Amino acid sequence: MSFFQLLMKKKELVPLVLIMTFAASGALSFAVYSLRKSDVIIDRKGNPEPWETVDPTVPQKLLTINQQWKPVEELQKVRRATK
Repeated sequence: MSFFQLLMKKKELVPLVLIMTFAASGALSFAVYSLRKSDVIIDRKGNPEPWETVDPTVPQKLLTINQQWKPVEELQKVRRATK
C-alpha cells in the first residue's frame, strides 16, 4: 500500500502529516538560515579570523549607546607577535 493510499484510507492521519511536514520544513529552513548567517564560520581556510575584518566605527547592534572603540595595547602586542 502506498503512502497516499494509506492517507486516503485513514483520513485521521492527514492533520498529523501536515503538521509534521510544516515542522520539518521549518527546521530545515532554520538550519539553512543559520548556516548562511555571518556569525557562523564554515570556511576556516578562506577566512580563519573574520572578526578582524569588522569595522569598529560601524555599530553592530540595533541600538548602541556611547560606543567608543579604543585598541587594547596588550591585544595589539599579541596580535603583532602572532603574525
